[in-house]
Amino acid sequence: MEQVAVKPWGNSQGIRIPKKILDKLNIKVSDTLQIGIENDAIVLKKIFKHRTFEERLAEYGGEISVCGFEWGEPVGREML
Repeated sequence: MEQVAVKPWGNSQGIRIPKKILDKLNIKVSDTLQIGIENDAIVLKKIFKHRTFEERLAEYGGEISVCGFEWGEPVGREML
């Protein structure tokens, strides 16, 4: 476990989260985190961000291939 110092930041206080922790949790600049208290500990959780179809498609280089998937033989009353 690492230690960080609480520093003044405007009218509030802040901490810096080490890069290796951000990388491990895939937290990027401008991501939104949920903050709470559990058992006398501060807990930060990354909020699920809905991605558009286009954003998801970009992860695959803009192409999705459904060809070549073997569904197997019909086992019931599937329509062919």
